[in-house]
Amino acid sequence: MEPVVRIPSPHTAPLVQRLFRTPEPQPSLAPELIAAFTTWRGAEAPVPPDEVHRTAAEFIQLAAEKHTTPTSELPAVVDVLARTLLAVGELDLTDVDAVRLGPQDYARRLRGAVPGADRGLSPDAAWFHDALLVNVCLHVLHHFIGRSPHIQQHMPERASRIRQLVDLNDTEAAARRPERSRQDADFEARYAEEVVRQHGWLTIVGVDFPNAPDRWLLEDTYLSLEAEESTGDGSGAGQRTVLLADRALEGHERVLLRGVAGSGKTTLVQWLAVATAREGARVPFVLPVRRFAREGFPAPDDFLRAVRHPLADQAPEGWVVRTLLAGRALLLVDGIDEAPESTRGELRDQLRRLLRVFSGNGCLVTSRPSAVADGWLAEERLAEEGFAELSLAPMSRDQVTRFVRDWHTAAMGDENCREQRDRDELKEYEQRLLHSVRIYRELRQLATNPLMCGLICALNRDRSGSLPHGRKELYEAALEMLLQRRDPERDVLYADDVRLQQEPRERLLQKLAHAMLEDGVSELPRRRAVAILEGALPAIPAARAAGDGEKIFGHLLHRTGLLREQAGLSVDFVHRTFQDYLAAKEIVARGRLRDLVDHAHQPEWEEVIRMAAAHARPEECGDFLERLLSAAPALRRPQVNHRRLMAAACLDHVTELDPSVRRLVHDRTKNLVRPTSELGARSLGWVGPIVLELLPDPEQVPSDQQALLLALTATRVEDDAAIDYLARLRGRSSLAVRTELARPWRHFDTERYAREIIAHLDPDGVYFPVSDTAELSALRHLGGRPRVQVAGVIPATDLMDGLDRDRLTHLWLNAEPTDPDMSWLSLFPNLQVLRVNPRLPRVRNVPEGVTITA
Repeated sequence: MEPVVRIPSPHTAPLVQRLFRTPEPQPSLAPELIAAFTTWRGAEAPVPPDEVHRTAAEFIQLAAEKHTTPTSELPAVVDVLARTLLAVGELDLTDVDAVRLGPQDYARRLRGAVPGADRGLSPDAAWFHDALLVNVCLHVLHHFIGRSPHIQQHMPERASRIRQLVDLNDTEAAARRPERSRQDADFEARYAEEVVRQHGWLTIVGVDFPNAPDRWLLEDTYLSLEAEESTGDGSGAGQRTVLLADRALEGHERVLLRGVAGSGKTTLVQWLAVATAREGARVPFVLPVRRFAREGFPAPDDFLRAVRHPLADQAPEGWVVRTLLAGRALLLVDGIDEAPESTRGELRDQLRRLLRVFSGNGCLVTSRPSAVADGWLAEERLAEEGFAELSLAPMSRDQVTRFVRDWHTAAMGDENCREQRDRDELKEYEQRLLHSVRIYRELRQLATNPLMCGLICALNRDRSGSLPHGRKELYEAALEMLLQRRDPERDVLYADDVRLQQEPRERLLQKLAHAMLEDGVSELPRRRAVAILEGALPAIPAARAAGDGEKIFGHLLHRTGLLREQAGLSVDFVHRTFQDYLAAKEIVARGRLRDLVDHAHQPEWEEVIRMAAAHARPEECGDFLERLLSAAPALRRPQVNHRRLMAAACLDHVTELDPSVRRLVHDRTKNLVRPTSELGARSLGWVGPIVLELLPDPEQVPSDQQALLLALTATRVEDDAAIDYLARLRGRSSLAVRTELARPWRHFDTERYAREIIAHLDPDGVYFPVSDTAELSALRHLGGRPRVQVAGVIPATDLMDGLDRDRLTHLWLNAEPTDPDMSWLSLFPNLQVLRVNPRLPRVRNVPEGVTITA
């Protein structure tokens, strides 16, 4: 979309010319580095940097003459624009790169080079700056085209498009930013209140004290999760950059956020929606994909209606479009994976078109990791779409500790938990759980996201500290608690007249979950759900006697805690993991396990397949695994290999199996776990602990490159059994192998990994990562290390106490600091180098003598 704030080219061109040197008489036919021909850089620069400030002031003055502006803030806007323009000479871009980006994304890149520069501006002033910057960038690109025969010759379509935008800009230069009408402003205020009301509450799974509420204030229970951004080539080879997930949109205007089921994606969407609504600078639109997956991405005027918003019929006509035109919208597109695979590509294309027409608006898209490939939102137009790709990181041990404490604190704070005896009991459960999560590997592996942590907290309380450890057992216990014991222990005995035990309730829920799986959706129309239940009742006498499909539907909706209804039109499961688990049970109950073979090469079916294998009887499970291993002529080789590795992954969940089948799985997959590339080595880790039995003896591998491939696989098997395997690689002298062995200890028992791996690695050249205070303490106990990488969000006070003050010489910040003030580093007299990831906010007050590198 063309710029909103427009200055005609006759006024703008002379100012742009001040920023760049006149080209040589015979200009190069190759791309030119922009920094090389700015007027203020270099020993022979014709003007000082202060001249850029004067030029910025004149841009502001021209724009202010024709646009309603926050006059009291104009000096601050001038300062921000001057700093942003100076970034033109800092970016490693050529004129060709800039023209390819286009005015919107070139402006975004310049803003990204000056992190936090406009945070002191009011929303209106920040809008004015950003809109004006886009206009300036348009004229800068027009200038580049005029001076470069290369661009004119090799990019004629881009050059023509820029010229068209300049012509349109000149034609509509008198256009003003439309003022919000009183009607729009009043509705927006009511809409913001409704967003807070709708999304300002969080359901904590399993908090089920007698007569206690089912939900809690989001601000009291929200846990700020971490997001990882790859700094490598997309294969996982690079270092991870750790950011606070709820600040992701501060550094990126558009984000694709991946996270496993239950990792907190939807809760993050709620948090961003509420925070944005309260701040008022932007208008949040929460768009759950399941609401419109089959109809396609809604047009702006249909946003509210498509998601069944309570105020959909009260919005002024054209309000959403006007909000998008002003660049004030934040689109929160939640769960792109919940659309059928066949429709995801069309949804993506529709979203792309929407963002191209209404550029300048923020956008967050969430998905399960396996549903969309790297670059999915930007395969064809990476520069134009500008989506950063982040992944929600597993909860660190510090975050698990905080979650457990916050969960119990929230429970203690309920008005129905006033007796001191109840409080003492909860405190005891809290301490037992914190001890168990630290000691037991199974619990530590499960407690990596808010959903699982909530289940574990509830079950710990429910079972007085006696916890199930495996994933299947955890869900079985959770369903027993929710379907059998929840209402009686809450003294809710007569909410309706339906009396059903756990078994029929679970069977009916399985029917709904299975229907969703077969239809490739994550929600069902209400009428279809009722019809499915009605059809199942004759085979379940206890349920048939309790009422018809409509009555049973209401009972399951209100009394199980597993379903939720949207505007009376559709129903889905509160958490997708329950849907997958129950669908797997239904498949086994129907004797249809063989049907899963046809889906075993599809990543989105992995959880259903593993849980189905866990529920299957030994003989049918053996038959299923043999079929997974058999030839499949219609499939490509990678898909066949994926099916066979899926068979190996199922072994980790099977309790009883014919030894001959287990041997067959080993024989058919052992040649698949001889990694020949780093990408292939990493991908093997998802198979699970069974892969350790199939890998070759690391002590018999002669080359360091082969040893690295084995390390890349074993470090991704998040099971303590991997420590024994990795310990046989710890004596290697290769820096790459030592670095890889140091990287993953956050996935293992901290003390054991430190004792058996970290303590034995030659520290020369290795940055030892610490992602939480437990690792920081363990490293300090080992005597510290010269090079340390901060790989998690750790407060500066903990770093001051945990890092060895005499031994530290190199510090690498690869996670967002809680405070950019680095003056505390003066406590480390031998510190020579501070390495800061360029994707992080700028640090300040670095002590003299410390070299800063990227």
